[in-house]
Amino acid sequence: MTNRTIHIQDLGVIAYQPAWDYQEQLLQENVRIKQARGRGELPAEGADTKNHFLFCEHPPVYTLGKSGHMENLLLDEAELADKGITFVPTNRGGDITYHGPGQVVGYPILDLEHFFTDIGKYLRLLEEVVIRTLADYGIRGERSPGETGVWLDPEDPAKARKICAMGVRCSRWITMHGFALNVNTDLGYFGNIIPCGIADKKVAAMQEELGREIPLAEVKEKLLKHFAEVFDAVIA
Repeated sequence: MTNRTIHIQDLGVIAYQPAWDYQEQLLQENVRIKQARGRGELPAEGADTKNHFLFCEHPPVYTLGKSGHMENLLLDEAELADKGITFVPTNRGGDITYHGPGQVVGYPILDLEHFFTDIGKYLRLLEEVVIRTLADYGIRGERSPGETGVWLDPEDPAKARKICAMGVRCSRWITMHGFALNVNTDLGYFGNIIPCGIADKKVAAMQEELGREIPLAEVKEKLLKHFAEVFDAVIA
């Protein structure tokens, strides 16, 4: 049984915690279906799990992955409050990152049993979606060995900079969390953290690379096109 239909929702500008809660709700709905099938309460060909893809944009927030280190946040509570930035420890992988205006955040909630049961492959394909999207704008996105996400000039330590951060969680092969692509992002916010725990590399944004503002709706459209291609999925 294979269901590769992806249901798209754009949540617009939404605080981090409500978006996380909604992801958790969608994930748990799928988990309950799997559990009921496992107990024989649903026919094997009956109720099926659903694949979702949530787009959103967050107000300024720093999020820390479950394996992250608090010392990579360079502000205290008073300084965060003064700058109007929230801080949220999360259950995704990875270290600390920033979300804010001008960034395209994508949260796929996929049942990987409809695709492949391999988290490493899942992350590499997410990277591929972003790499192809950047290529549409003449930006060469690349992988950096041992470092999840999409980079520019990763082979040159003096120029290496991250343009897309990733961190995911998976429960019973259902994914949540995802990626944050810097489009028109104010990179100054990254100066208050050690992004992803990597002290010697910088961050980048499409606007800074191209010297112009890019419509977020246009970037989302290209991301979905490449997501459908890379994951052999149907966008609904």
